[in-house]
Amino acid sequence: MAEIGFIGLGNMGGPMAANLVKAGHGVKGYDIGADALKTAEKNGIKVVGSVEEAAQGVETVITMLPAGEHVHEVYTGEGGVLSVTREGAHLIDCSTIDVASARAVHEAAEDEGLEMLDAPVSGGVAGAEAGQLTFMVGGSEAAFNAAKPLFDIMGKAAVHAGPAGNGQVAKACNNMILGISMLAISEAFTLAEKQGLDPQKLFDISSQASGMCWAMLNHNPVPGIVETAASNRDYKPGFAAGMMLKDLRLAQDAALNAGCATPMGAEAAALYTIFCNSGYADKDYSGVYKMLRGEWF
Repeated sequence: MAEIGFIGLGNMGGPMAANLVKAGHGVKGYDIGADALKTAEKNGIKVVGSVEEAAQGVETVITMLPAGEHVHEVYTGEGGVLSVTREGAHLIDCSTIDVASARAVHEAAEDEGLEMLDAPVSGGVAGAEAGQLTFMVGGSEAAFNAAKPLFDIMGKAAVHAGPAGNGQVAKACNNMILGISMLAISEAFTLAEKQGLDPQKLFDISSQASGMCWAMLNHNPVPGIVETAASNRDYKPGFAAGMMLKDLRLAQDAALNAGCATPMGAEAAALYTIFCNSGYADKDYSGVYKMLRGEWF
């Protein structure tokens, strides 16, 4: 079994590291949050006091961090991963960050003779806890194949998206689709109701017709239609609106850098900005339905 260093033990990283422990791997972990460390220790993770300690002497380093600047600092800063990791170690960053930062850290790792993967995830906290995440992975095929057994423990699927940074490209594009889809669903169900069509009837029709999509089937924003949806628990998040906004902004950043027109993505980012700035960043992203109806919590 592998010895793994895990840096970032929050809502996502903590359950992911715990699943590695359950599978028999030795995991030592670090986080700046005291509560995260307490939970990690209860889950069998050997808690250490620094990034340096977490990365020393292990076969694999996995990171799950908030943003590109944090990833850059953890890998390239003083006492960072690249300065202490042993030769031949595997580096896997599961954070969702901007493409440019991901590729820059890849290059820094390559300069040290180390292979790195950017492997952002889809599935949220529930997926992390259940080991049902989907990994979108950028980097070499050899590095992907070496890491695949760990992805299989933490998730239900891992797809090699291509070279460095392509995992982040895939995540930005996937969540732009999701954000736009939720807005379309919210508008359509509101229109249906205003015109006298029962939302359940629209669901019964569209779930078997050309309007069918994953968000409508799983995260339907109308209460009472999909039993497990956040709309049935006052939009307590499975995937918070603030996180959706982060991903939409990353997609817009990527589009700007690529000179690519994404007008619907830009509109989605603008609408989620209004929703989050109105105090609802901690609500589920499907809660934007209420805003589009002219209702508020």
